[in-house]
Amino acid sequence: MKKTVCELFAGVGGFRCGLNNITTTEDTKKPEKWETVWFSQWEPAEKNTQYAHDCYVYHFGTCLDKNGSDTTNVNIEEVDKATIPDFNLLVGGFPCQDYSVASSLATSKGLEGKKGVLWWSIRDILEEKKPPFVLLENVDRLLKSPAKQRGRDFGIILACFRDEGYTVEWRVINAAEYGYQQRRRRIFIFAYKDDTRYEANLVSAVNYNEADTVELRKDSMAKLILGEGFFAKTFPVLDADATMVKESVLPKGIGDVSEQFVFAFENAGIMKNGVVYTLKTIPKYKGKQITLGDIMDEGDVDKKYFIPEERLYYTNPNVTHSDETKEPLTKKQRQTWQYIKGAKKLLRKASTGYEYVFSEGPIPMLDAYDKPARTMLTSEGGFSRTTHIVKDKKTGKVRLLTAEETERIQGFPAGHTKYCLVNGQTVEMPVNKRRFMMGNALVVDLIKDMEKVLSNIIVNE
Repeated sequence: MKKTVCELFAGVGGFRCGLNNITTTEDTKKPEKWETVWFSQWEPAEKNTQYAHDCYVYHFGTCLDKNGSDTTNVNIEEVDKATIPDFNLLVGGFPCQDYSVASSLATSKGLEGKKGVLWWSIRDILEEKKPPFVLLENVDRLLKSPAKQRGRDFGIILACFRDEGYTVEWRVINAAEYGYQQRRRRIFIFAYKDDTRYEANLVSAVNYNEADTVELRKDSMAKLILGEGFFAKTFPVLDADATMVKESVLPKGIGDVSEQFVFAFENAGIMKNGVVYTLKTIPKYKGKQITLGDIMDEGDVDKKYFIPEERLYYTNPNVTHSDETKEPLTKKQRQTWQYIKGAKKLLRKASTGYEYVFSEGPIPMLDAYDKPARTMLTSEGGFSRTTHIVKDKKTGKVRLLTAEETERIQGFPAGHTKYCLVNGQTVEMPVNKRRFMMGNALVVDLIKDMEKVLSNIIVNE
């Protein structure tokens, strides 16, 4: 079987970099192990620019559809799925704004949200192109969305795969727990057609028989989740008791799933023939731990990244709390990093007129070099509690992360987002957009690890 790929919601090419083990910007010009026959990247929020798409094209060029047209920067909902070239692996980090870790679960809209509906474009491609293998990524909150019907959205996704004849494995993976440089927890979904050789070999390896008792089927699925499955082969976990496997049968209709299905998914599991098996797993890793300090620049850093002294503290640097219930701070004091990252007490008034005290705890002012970076968000570099600020290794002064450092945190080559190809002209991407792209990306190193197993699967198919 050929290593042909379709990359949806491609961003700046995280899956492509991972599958082809791209470690430097020069590597993007070399022959690739996996042939990307088509990709899609369109950002509706960008009215005048499409930086992610244009960065992707700068490195890899574009792809034409079966009609000879370039539809890679068109809303995927408007693309005729029949015109997409044939491929054997579908990949993508489908939009997750509606389940974003930056907002509370109670306010997420899940699949009913503005971007959650893009799942149906994936389903349309599964129906039209019938790829034998699929690898997707999303925020782990997908397992618990929406708040009022936990597990419904993921249940809908699994039911869609079931209806198209797929078995599905999933695992929530924190990159730092397997040695990488960011504490980023995401769900990965690996699906494969029920008529593939891979599926047959896996069924044989775990002695699965649909006619078995529930206990025997749970035992087989535990073997798959813990040792024989795709994610277990890539990211080992500690052994666990098969009796802890939870089982649930998906309702037959998608509408029934939407109306009725509620289930507490664990961080790993499998859906086979419409039956869900899930088990909590614990990572098993004893290798080197890469830290934020390991990927930091050692030499001179552009002065634009440094934070002016007056923006750091509004009072003694040792103060980590502010209490405005008696006396408010000035606007200038609030525009300091000490304030935004510190603990707070504020008087607030509800729409009903009820007064209450809003409070939040402190987070460290400076990010430690001896730990992996915190999860990077699209707000990286802005005046936000979640933005990383560090001590410069050469000068000791406090600054923001450079664009290259954010790229390294995600496992991209340093400089990957520097240039775009716009109307045939090479232009530089603004720094704020470069950091946004990285906050929106995946950890490329994880895809590099998965590629080793994927390659064997495709070769033996």
